[in-house]
Amino acid sequence: MRLRAMALAAILLLSACSTLRLTPPNLQVVNVSLVGGSVLKQDIRVRVRVDNPNDVELPVRGISCEVQLGGDTFATGESERDFIVPALGSKEFDVDVSANAAAALLRVLGSRERVADYRVLGKVHLAKGVLRTVPFEHKGQLNLR
Repeated sequence: MRLRAMALAAILLLSACSTLRLTPPNLQVVNVSLVGGSVLKQDIRVRVRVDNPNDVELPVRGISCEVQLGGDTFATGESERDFIVPALGSKEFDVDVSANAAAALLRVLGSRERVADYRVLGKVHLAKGVLRTVPFEHKGQLNLR
């Protein structure tokens, strides 16, 4: 009897582990707007679309992100509201970030490079489930010409 219970528990644990493997969602910036600030600090609202490649919905508690430009942190922020991304679907949301665009742009434009590397990295914080964070990262280059 005890052996049977242990075997059942092992099977349930293995099946649960297989459902924990989530593919990181894809994020795409769809709009950027300046909502306030000064020369030294800008408050920027970034509208992001998240595509869920998983066959389960993602109840998102929030998203934290960091934007790097030329290897240096340019902006950081977090989403303010919970939302659900449907299974195999998409959802748009806003992330408010604080940036020092003037310093970053002067540094990048002052270099002799014609392209600047950028990187967006962060975590999607899930509202329920055993797996509570899903990391994401996106890299690319900006043409400075």
